[in-house]
Amino acid sequence: MGFEDLQHNFLTSRVEDLVRWARRASVWPATFGLACCAIEMMASGAADYDLARYGMEVFRNSPRQADLMIVAGRVSQKMAPVLRQVYDQMTEPKWVISMGVCASTGGLFNNYAIVQGVDQVIPVDVYAPGCPPSPETLMHAILTLHEQIRTGEILRRRETGQPTHLEHEGSPWTPEVPVAVRVGTPR
Repeated sequence: MGFEDLQHNFLTSRVEDLVRWARRASVWPATFGLACCAIEMMASGAADYDLARYGMEVFRNSPRQADLMIVAGRVSQKMAPVLRQVYDQMTEPKWVISMGVCASTGGLFNNYAIVQGVDQVIPVDVYAPGCPPSPETLMHAILTLHEQIRTGEILRRRETGQPTHLEHEGSPWTPEVPVAVRVGTPR
């Protein structure tokens, strides 16, 4: 029996595309709010911005029920092992959004007590810049992550240990370069 003999109401697709669609449509975030960025993250879940339209209306309290960690705010040296433990307890596949300049680079806290970038502790997939970033910026970062999940770019990058933009070049290996969201804070 070939495809010519099938009825018109039969749906064919690759299972991989179906799994990517399901993962993209049901990302469950685990919050790691540490400073003022956490207020903006909570605002993004409120009625004005409504993360429910992306299937993310419930922020999970247990890392075992989450697959996205949103690190919002500065991470101290004492908090870094806890952050790593929560990340390790999350289910695979898991993703990370670094929200705000303090989480991404340490911000204006350039001292021994603050981690100078959460990517020193856990791998980051998308950066959301700003001090603090607006809920629109976080939503843009989430949509950027959804696009990466849909195309499978994140998993390919993690398997090879090399960014996908270097696949076609003959250049030597460079560290993983996550995507930065380039949106101005509209305030």
